[in-house]
Amino acid sequence: MAIRLSTGMRNGLCGTWGVKEILNGGFIGIYTGGQPASADLAETGSLLVTVSTTSGTAATDGITFGTAASGELPKSASVWSGLVSVAGIAGWFRVYDVNHTTGSNGTAVRFDGNCGVSGSDMVLSNTSQTVGATLTIDAATFTEPAS
Repeated sequence: MAIRLSTGMRNGLCGTWGVKEILNGGFIGIYTGGQPASADLAETGSLLVTVSTTSGTAATDGITFGTAASGELPKSASVWSGLVSVAGIAGWFRVYDVNHTTGSNGTAVRFDGNCGVSGSDMVLSNTSQTVGATLTIDAATFTEPAS
């Protein structure tokens, strides 16, 4: 497991932004293959699905978050889903801010991690994705450690 923050994300967190302010309205891309060595690098593999708060037919409304408590920021009650456009095995994900900047970029605000059915940064019920299926993220929580 390796969550990787982009330079833009790290700079934002070191400034006056919080995770909720940075990522509200953003998107999640789920890709095949291995995670890049840095969140500043271009995406690798094929984009399987873009997750947003839509019904899964278009990525126009970004993901939203609930209220933080006890160092945890949960996803909002809205549905996070996306329509799978390419068949493949989910290997990693990238969470983008509202600008959804892709490609190599040292100022884009985003982070990424690996996908799997257990013990991963993003746990999916099934990593094998088929075209036309809807991928839904039922639960998501960002946790800040106490120390």
